[in-house]
Amino acid sequence: MAAALWLLASYSLGAIPTSHLVSRILAKIDLRKHGSGNLGATNLYRVLGWKYAIPVALFDIAKGAALMTGNVAQVFLTDEELSEALSGLQGAVRPGGHLVFESRRPDYRAWTEWQQDAAEATVHVAGVGAVSLRRDVTSVNLPDVSFRQTYSFPDGTKIVSDSPLRFRSQDEFDVLLNQAGFSVLDVRDAPDRPGREFVFL
Repeated sequence: MAAALWLLASYSLGAIPTSHLVSRILAKIDLRKHGSGNLGATNLYRVLGWKYAIPVALFDIAKGAALMTGNVAQVFLTDEELSEALSGLQGAVRPGGHLVFESRRPDYRAWTEWQQDAAEATVHVAGVGAVSLRRDVTSVNLPDVSFRQTYSFPDGTKIVSDSPLRFRSQDEFDVLLNQAGFSVLDVRDAPDRPGREFVFL
C-alpha cells in the first residue's frame, strides 16, 4: 500500500506543469501560445527570461528526473557535445532516477512548416507593450537546420537569435544514450504533437 501511495505521489508531483503555472500566475500569459509553444524551461527562458526559468528547471529536476525540454537535445550539434551532456546528466541523476527528453523527428521535416509560417507574430507583454517575433529558416543542410528569430520591441530595440539545430534519428539517440549509461525504457510520441517528436524515457 505504501509503495502505491509513493507511486501516486511521485506521478502527481511529476505531472505538475511547472512552467505553465509560473507563466500563467506570475506573467499572466499562456506559454503554449508563445515562443515554441512548448511548456519546458527552455521556452520559458526564451519568453520570460532566466529569473523564471531557473527555479522552474530546478523544481523539475528535483522531481527525481533530469529533463531536457524544448527539444534542447537538438542544440548539441556534434555527437561529442551531446555525449558530454548525457554523461553529465548520468552523473547527476539519482540512483533510480530517469532522463526524459524530446527531440523533433527528422522525417517530419518541421523546418518546412517554419518556412511556410514566416509571418510576424505580435504579443502584448505586460509592462513592455507589443513585441513582435519573426522566425526565418536560414539554412537547411541536413542533418543541420538553422533559423533566426527576431524580436522587435516598442522602443525600437531588436534582439536577433540564431539557432542551429541537429536532427537525429531514434537509432542515433539510442547509441548515444547507451554509451552514456542510460537504458531507453520507452520512446513515445509527444501527446500534443503526434508524429512530430520523439519523447525518450
